[in-house]
Amino acid sequence: MSAFVDTSRRGLLLAALATLPLAACGFRLQGVRDLPFRTLYVNAPRNQAELVDQIRLAVVTQSTTQIADQPSAADAILDIIDNRFEKVILSLNSAGRVREYQLRQKVKFRVRTQDHTELIPETLIEIRRDLTYSDAELLAKQQEELTLQSEMRTDLVQQLLRRLQALKRPQAS
Repeated sequence: MSAFVDTSRRGLLLAALATLPLAACGFRLQGVRDLPFRTLYVNAPRNQAELVDQIRLAVVTQSTTQIADQPSAADAILDIIDNRFEKVILSLNSAGRVREYQLRQKVKFRVRTQDHTELIPETLIEIRRDLTYSDAELLAKQQEELTLQSEMRTDLVQQLLRRLQALKRPQAS
């Protein structure tokens, strides 16, 4: 019985020592983001529904800010000006077939108030990922591309939230 207790104590001690470097480096769980406004309206073209849904979900789940249904009910308005996905050939093999693509997603946005005061001027976020390609693995590469697109969209939304979080709202005079 005492050998079991010593082993348990040793394991507990090792676990505590293993977490010590994480505390020393400043690591902490992300938690809730403090956005500088209570309500946000996301304004985007209708064909951007997937991106808008992901932004709304991220704002609601990762902050205390609420999503407004109308611009008139929002403290801030996020305008998605442009959202573009590109697939560019990076390299060809000796037979002239594609060997590597680069996937790019570019989103241009701005944040403003109802009275058109710009809180964040037009800003571009660009995400790039390289994708090797093979005709022999067509289905697997198509699935890999879809997975990369989803990860890129998630990364883009997180970068957008970080920019919103860093926003300093102008003081009323």
